[in-house]
Amino acid sequence: MQKKIGIPRRPAQATQKPSRTKPTNTHEPDYTLIIILGVILVFGLIMLSSASSVLGWQKFGDHNYFLKHQLLYGVLIGIVAFWVMSKIDYHYWKKYAFPIVIVSIFLLFLVLIPGIGYEFLGAKRWVSILGIPFQPSELVKLTFLIYLATWLEQREKKLEDFSYSFMPFIIMIAFLVFMVAGIQKDLGTMIVIGVISIVVYFVAGAPWKHLGWMAGGGAILFYLLIKIAPYRANRLTTFLNPELDPQGIGYHVNQALLAIGSGGVFGLGLGHSRQKFNYLPEAAGDSIYAIIAEEMGFFFAVGLVLLFFGLAYQGIKIARNAPDAFGKLLAVGIISWVSFQAFVNIMAMIGLLPLTGITLPFISYGSTSLITVLAAMGLLVNISRQTRKTKIS
Repeated sequence: MQKKIGIPRRPAQATQKPSRTKPTNTHEPDYTLIIILGVILVFGLIMLSSASSVLGWQKFGDHNYFLKHQLLYGVLIGIVAFWVMSKIDYHYWKKYAFPIVIVSIFLLFLVLIPGIGYEFLGAKRWVSILGIPFQPSELVKLTFLIYLATWLEQREKKLEDFSYSFMPFIIMIAFLVFMVAGIQKDLGTMIVIGVISIVVYFVAGAPWKHLGWMAGGGAILFYLLIKIAPYRANRLTTFLNPELDPQGIGYHVNQALLAIGSGGVFGLGLGHSRQKFNYLPEAAGDSIYAIIAEEMGFFFAVGLVLLFFGLAYQGIKIARNAPDAFGKLLAVGIISWVSFQAFVNIMAMIGLLPLTGITLPFISYGSTSLITVLAAMGLLVNISRQTRKTKIS
């Protein structure tokens, strides 16, 4: 009898297609970046508990009210966002870059709707979702960065083209200026978005002549924003001459300098700030660095600056070793965002820059800001898992 000749079967593993959901070259994340971030975050919570204690007792009868709110609505949600963003391959967001930026812009419009958007201290910047305050302009920092990185990667070889690249870029920025600085009167957030966008635009390979055009346009825009809202000119006048009106427009910066000077080398001690007793405006917000210097002294104040430098250094390493242009632009944008906010806030507190209302990342009170920036750092960690090096030290 003849034996039937069968076709040999391939091994089961040979028929399996490689997974496209996970990158094949992942490795351990940048643990140095994560450790520095953790130290800043914990230190920030400690200082927030002190800086906000007086205001919490006066408004809500609870010294720890703002700390609890930051933990529940900021840290808890923010750590979940950080973990999720660190686990999802960052290339995944390219597919949804346009929809998410449209959703975030829609949220900017919700601020104008009565009953949903509400005003605080003369500015309409917040919406209430399920009774929880939310600031859409903070979300735009991240969603617009993702969209811009995607958009620039697609135009990488045509960035010198005026009509194809430069004009659409300027139109996008102008629209955000109108929405954030014009309608919501949030110049600080608009400055941050502008700096992130310009840095990413030039890292992508845009020519220097575009920078000259933007510098001229920026000067005109700055003049118009001052004419629309004269209080912005007062901030510049105060910066140049803080002694002119110490009880008026110069009060904030003078009280911040007084707090920093009172701290000296070793500080007054944790919880022993005098300026937080309603002398220094926004003690738990924009001005928290002054409270840190007052209570903890020179060494801790400088140490915090060094931690932000360390965070920036690790971010630059990740950007340099990113596996593609999209990852590089995202990493540059995120680290520019965090570093710029931190150093502008600190320099304003020590009198080297005008007050802008820009918060200190991971430390100032504000749940939306904290959630968004932690999500961005999670995205940066995911990029660090895919860098060209096998391990980042």
